[in-house]
Amino acid sequence: MTTTSTVRAGASGRSRFLVAVVFFVFFVISFLTNIIGPLVPDIIAGFHVSMAMAAILPFAFFIAYGVMSIPAGFAVERWGEKPLLVASFVAATLGATSFAAFPSYSVAVASLFVIGAGMAVLQVVINPLLRVAGGAEHFAFNSAFAQFIFGAASFLSPLVFSSLVTHLESAHREGFYALLGSITPPALPWVSIYWIFAVVSGISVVAMALLRLPKVDRTTEESAGTLGMYRELLRNRFVWLYFLAIVAYVGCEQGTADWMSPFLERYHHVDPHTGGAHAVAYFWGLMTAGCLLGMGLLKLFDSRRVLIGFSLGALAMLSMALFGSADVALVAFPCMGFFASIMWPTLVSLGLNSVPQHHGPFAGILCSGIMGGALVPELIGWLGDLCGLRIGMLFLYVTFGFVLSVGFWARPLIRNATRASASEPVLNTPA
Repeated sequence: MTTTSTVRAGASGRSRFLVAVVFFVFFVISFLTNIIGPLVPDIIAGFHVSMAMAAILPFAFFIAYGVMSIPAGFAVERWGEKPLLVASFVAATLGATSFAAFPSYSVAVASLFVIGAGMAVLQVVINPLLRVAGGAEHFAFNSAFAQFIFGAASFLSPLVFSSLVTHLESAHREGFYALLGSITPPALPWVSIYWIFAVVSGISVVAMALLRLPKVDRTTEESAGTLGMYRELLRNRFVWLYFLAIVAYVGCEQGTADWMSPFLERYHHVDPHTGGAHAVAYFWGLMTAGCLLGMGLLKLFDSRRVLIGFSLGALAMLSMALFGSADVALVAFPCMGFFASIMWPTLVSLGLNSVPQHHGPFAGILCSGIMGGALVPELIGWLGDLCGLRIGMLFLYVTFGFVLSVGFWARPLIRNATRASASEPVLNTPA
């Protein structure tokens, strides 16, 4: 009888089972990562902290990406994929369990950093593994499908949170909810989501430990590179510009997702456990839908033009969300996810296509830009404490504006292929 521990990839390293495992890892990463937004109103009320202090929690999570992305590349080349997969899920399990068992502000900050570090390492490990397990010729399709799964998990986690809190606040709890309520502080029912995270991460530790993974021969694009390569890249102004663009984009994404529920509660009296959580869920859901449309548009138009169009759409939705009525805001905030959908893949592809070599180290630098998810929500919270949350969220005009600017100054060496350019050269003259 075949068990999980004896599942092998073929001689080429391919295995549909391992592809499914990678998709599962993408799901878990997203499920754990994008729940912080709906929790912000409860963090403020439950721990009696300011908006700036509440924003320290997503800061702790996303700053781990800035700290771990490049070292993780060197670590995976030295120790391989499996030990880091197991260690990452162990970190997530310890972080989630510690916060669920000892729910305090200081424990939350430490545990979220540990979880974020684990998720950052996972991101570095699984993309090359997906290429080997699924075959290089299927990598583009599998990557797109992985992003779909990522978005689906982001849509699901706020709905799970909403259901948990609704049931735990009920006077009549039975079965699973009675058990969960017995180990969750009555005043902090939202902490129960971290028991779910702990169980999911713990199961993942066992599953990863039992797996037998194929050998991954990393391509130039996936190699961590050398310190000399990083020094050479950092002398290129376009490397810095694209790094800042990634900081700005992730800041847009997390700044919107983290603060839309508190904004809706504060200015429109929307219940964060229902309407607020659902708005965040649909933000991620529409981001997934936008990816599907964006993929089609990128086959028809230059990626820079698509980026400009979607950035202008996001800015229009931001204006409607911040200054419209409650009904308008409940639609406009999720629609910002739709228009943000193509920004990450477009910025990364434009960036990588703007340098002639050292794509692996450059990808590590770009991934470090995920720390924008730490910096921008914290700045919005700080401004919100000083001037009001609406004023604080005006900073999103700066970050979305910077993403918009990329469409004007980007000079990729290779343009994205479109139907109109299929028979034409796509090389540009380097700027």
